[in-house]
Amino acid sequence: FPLIVVGFYGIPHRFRTLYLLGASLWFYMMWKPAFVIVLLCCIAVAYVGGVGIRRSGTKVAKKAWLLGSSMVPILMLLVFKYYNFFAETVTSLGRRMDSSIAAPALRLALPIGISFFTFKAISYLVDVYRGTIATERNPLKLATYISFFPQVLAGPIERAGNLMPQLSEVKRLDTKRITDGLALMLWGLFKKAVIADQLAVYVSYIYGSPTEYQGIPLILATYFYAFQIYCDFSGYSDMAIGAARVLGFSTMKNFDLPYISSSVGEFWRRWHISLSTWFRDYIYIPLGGSRVPAWKWARNVLLVFLVSGLWHGAAWTFIIWGGLHGAFLLAERYIRPPVTALWEKTRLSTFPALTKTLGILVTFHLVSFSWIFFRAQSVSDALYIVSNLFAGFDRNLSFVLTVFKAADLFSIAFWIALLILAHFIQKSGSALQWLRNRSRALRWAVYAALVLAIINFRPEFQAEFIYLQF
Repeated sequence: FPLIVVGFYGIPHRFRTLYLLGASLWFYMMWKPAFVIVLLCCIAVAYVGGVGIRRSGTKVAKKAWLLGSSMVPILMLLVFKYYNFFAETVTSLGRRMDSSIAAPALRLALPIGISFFTFKAISYLVDVYRGTIATERNPLKLATYISFFPQVLAGPIERAGNLMPQLSEVKRLDTKRITDGLALMLWGLFKKAVIADQLAVYVSYIYGSPTEYQGIPLILATYFYAFQIYCDFSGYSDMAIGAARVLGFSTMKNFDLPYISSSVGEFWRRWHISLSTWFRDYIYIPLGGSRVPAWKWARNVLLVFLVSGLWHGAAWTFIIWGGLHGAFLLAERYIRPPVTALWEKTRLSTFPALTKTLGILVTFHLVSFSWIFFRAQSVSDALYIVSNLFAGFDRNLSFVLTVFKAADLFSIAFWIALLILAHFIQKSGSALQWLRNRSRALRWAVYAALVLAIINFRPEFQAEFIYLQF
């Protein structure tokens, strides 16, 4: 990354788009070089589709180009990510019906980042069709937007209307922007390497063989996973956004303190914002959004969340996870009026801080409950965990003290408390802005503390970024 940054600022502006494209493709090929063909194919189809939409004289022709070009990235997802899931489902159904129906499996590796770069291509095509952005005539700019290396592996799922115009801007050295970007990358690396990876040790231990445990170990592992996935994915997003900022690019925010949400609806306005807004703009609103009869609105919500679950992974656990969030949102709509009336009747509405705190606690536990299905290796494992969360308490404490050493638990509690403290600072404004307003000595003390924490507290077990599997 330092070499890429030095090269980027050291060459003339007219070569920088080509330079970034080369860096992005090189970065992608560091995984498996052959799969860059999939990425390039997606880019080529998006470019041809955009040009075809622009040149079409009728709405029917434009729609034909949109559907035809969008189907290619969708087919890529279906073949590489979902084919074996559907094949296994068909085969399983055939066995249950004593039928010989069976679908052959394909031995295909999943191209890393495919869920992210295909969604960027589709959103570009839809935006061109809608007329919200102009067709990009320079294939290098479009290719750089889709393959942009900070985002190509796990997002954020940037919109073309935000990133592509910035490729035409002359980027000059700005020490404030570079410092802010590096600080954000450092904070993201700390969240991933120190907090998420420490939590991953225990989560993997319990969720790897959950049927061996009951009660407290399962509860702790579930709570730990809620913080692990947040620190893991928001840490990646911070590093991606920070890397882009060092290069002079402003990209969309992907997390906004999701665990202080007082409703599941608010949670989805704060969690993985680039994905939730993508589903809102390209699926939910085209289906009619909330401006339809109640039953159609319920259908729209459930459909969006079931698709969201499937987007995360080709497994029934993810589909159930998405369905749970859809059910939570539907329940909120019908429960909110009687709950509001109850607050009024009991005069708890005069204590807004209390009702908000209750809302945050309920939302956090609903979200944590749904994470069980997201993390479990199978539906049967998830159901076992759910049914044994509150079992065996008489013999759990000694197990916890044996497996979860007191020192390790204290360390985890300390880092989570530090994370919560940072959230309180960030709640009243940007944490970077808060740090920028402090003295230089304090700023560098914080930077040094984060670096030392990463060096000294990063566990030997280094988990892969969770969202790379999607």
